[in-house]
Amino acid sequence: MNNIVTIIKKELARFFGDKRLVFTTVIMPGLLIFLMYSLMGEGMMKQLTTEEDYVAKGYAVNMPSELEPMMQGLNIDWETWDGKGEEKKDEILKAIADGEKDLLLYFPEGFMTEMAAYDLQTAKGAAPNVEIYYSSEKSNSYTTVSKLQNFFEAYEESMVNKYDVNAGMGEGTFGAYDQASETGILGKMLSGLLPMLIMTFIFSGCQGVAPESIAGEKERGTIATLLVTPVKRSALALGKVISLSVIALMAGVSSFLGTIFSLPKMMGNEVNFDAMTFGVSDYVLLLVVIVSTVLVMVSIISIISANAKSVKEATTMMAPFMIAVMLISILPMLGMDIGGKAAYLIPLFNSVKVMTGIFGFNTDLTMAMVTVGVNLVATGVLVTVLTKMFGSENVMFGK
Repeated sequence: MNNIVTIIKKELARFFGDKRLVFTTVIMPGLLIFLMYSLMGEGMMKQLTTEEDYVAKGYAVNMPSELEPMMQGLNIDWETWDGKGEEKKDEILKAIADGEKDLLLYFPEGFMTEMAAYDLQTAKGAAPNVEIYYSSEKSNSYTTVSKLQNFFEAYEESMVNKYDVNAGMGEGTFGAYDQASETGILGKMLSGLLPMLIMTFIFSGCQGVAPESIAGEKERGTIATLLVTPVKRSALALGKVISLSVIALMAGVSSFLGTIFSLPKMMGNEVNFDAMTFGVSDYVLLLVVIVSTVLVMVSIISIISANAKSVKEATTMMAPFMIAVMLISILPMLGMDIGGKAAYLIPLFNSVKVMTGIFGFNTDLTMAMVTVGVNLVATGVLVTVLTKMFGSENVMFGK
């Protein structure tokens, strides 16, 4: 036990002795993720919305007087134009392209008469076409036109509408039309997104520290000094796995926290999310599952690193493992539940299933405990394999 503690202290001292390594591995990932996702969320919201008090500037040609009162709530300052003159047309289109004006709305002459005469069933007459000119690269122009298109779609439906479906999207005879709760909607979103992000963060953390600790020591030749000391190979393997797991866990938690704190800005006003959405027991269970997952992942990457002669080679050899982790991580996002109960016996895949349940507010405590147990057993087997590798001169010295 003392030898294991000694190895752990050695690895942690090497890591925490390098302040730049601590910053880039533990602090920077969470900080960058928080800033990136927050800026992405704000950017997307700005692209999809305009300022509340923004009044769009548009030209209207042949606008029917019947529609003018109905369009007052769109916050558009209309300037009328008779639609004649190539020079005036080019001037208006240039103003839209330059962002000086937001749109040009063109109604054909006799729009209301043509629309009333058109028979959808027999295709008798001609369906009048309303033309809207805008610039999609200008956010105010694009969002204003989106509102205008929604207005015309609703107006078109109202012209042939004989009955309503879920009018007003409010309370019906039996209550609310949409029976999904806000918690259920939030759970569906989080259970599809967060397991993938967490597995990615864990892998990144493990990949950042494990190759340097094993393949790096082989490359520098310092592994030989460590192997000739009177330390059991099992203690050496277990000490490295535990110490690397601590570091990888810190990196993963940093990234996870960065994601959690940036989620409200990413989601905008779609859902009401805060850290108190989940209970203490959920966070404790999630932490236990993450720890067991880190142990398995570090053990696998350590074995890969022990087979490599350099850090670069170890990183290259990890590519298939990375692809496998990504594949099992995106299954919840695709709505796929593969394997049923038996899937909880597969290391790493079981972790994704448990995380999906936690974030979807559908935790199966029994299967979560099975997952942790399976991951710990898998870690024991992998550490035994790593121990054998440390005792092989062919593996460690390439003989």
